[in-house]
Amino acid sequence: MNRDKLNIALVGCGRISKSHLKAINKLKSDCNLIAICDENEERLHSTNQFFTKDLNSDDYNLTIPSLFQNFELLLNHHKKKLIEIDLLVLATPSGLHPYQTIAAAKQKINVCTEKPMAINYKDGLKMCEVCKANDVKLFVVKQNRLNETLIDLKNKVNNNMFGKIALIELNVFWQRPQSYYDNDSWRGTLKLDGGALMNQASHYVDLLEWIGGPLESLSAKIATISRNIEAEDTAVLNLKWLNGALGTMAVTMLTYPKNIEGSITIIGDKGSAKIGGVALNKYEYFHFEERINPEEIFKANYEPKNVYGSGHYKYYENMINSLKNIEKPICDGESGLSSIKIINAAYKPNKENKNSAKLF
Repeated sequence: MNRDKLNIALVGCGRISKSHLKAINKLKSDCNLIAICDENEERLHSTNQFFTKDLNSDDYNLTIPSLFQNFELLLNHHKKKLIEIDLLVLATPSGLHPYQTIAAAKQKINVCTEKPMAINYKDGLKMCEVCKANDVKLFVVKQNRLNETLIDLKNKVNNNMFGKIALIELNVFWQRPQSYYDNDSWRGTLKLDGGALMNQASHYVDLLEWIGGPLESLSAKIATISRNIEAEDTAVLNLKWLNGALGTMAVTMLTYPKNIEGSITIIGDKGSAKIGGVALNKYEYFHFEERINPEEIFKANYEPKNVYGSGHYKYYENMINSLKNIEKPICDGESGLSSIKIINAAYKPNKENKNSAKLF
């Protein structure tokens, strides 16, 4: 990156785009939003209004982003040097990420994708390979890795405060009504979106190995119980880690009447703890053989405004510093492959009617 401020282009103006815009706005001393792209004209202009007016009504020096309704046209403007993009942020349907990432990488543009980075592992691997071949960086948004509660929990696991871990349990009890899926034709489709595991619970799947360590195997049951979609609205995973620990993960988008729980519980022979809330934002209990100050643990608790938590701002800080070679990425493309590998393995035994799927 040869300039003081990073030039960012945002592609996709869905519900998660505001989290990106708020983060970019907080860091506008380090970056410029130079372009916004979405094929839906109304949504494109609404997003531009949110950034230029709602967030920046008093900033008369704001760089006004160019608006595009066509992704190829956006890249063509970069190719012709009409605009210069340092980082392309993809908040588009997951099934589009491979094509868009590869197209951008071939023009020497760094890429950040929302989760999941792809629908299948082979596409994700190809994204990593092309980015590496073109000497650009690939980031995958895993903002939960920046939750103070989860950082604290991971440190306790790494410091062996749980002793020998016996059980790990994750629950995602959220509500996505039929109207959510009907609002966009790609939602709930196997080709572009995936279901409860691939989309909504992807951040929680990421924690299985980021906190628990490498998995050995899993078995899964997935079902479409109530929603009129191609993919699953409910899933249950039985898990085994290489270190011998066992675990479960239960996910549903049918929780009445709203999002109730997003949690992780770890049970060991020297410690037990549960982080819950709607966004893994608070310790619900903790017991450790080693004496600790409860106030130090409670400091990690926070109150999020939504299930996305508060990590996008810190994630953008890390991306900018990574592009300046100051920090290592919180989650690069290779790290982002982990959750796709697990979810694809969860789908596989259902298709082949097997009891378990080996991950290695």
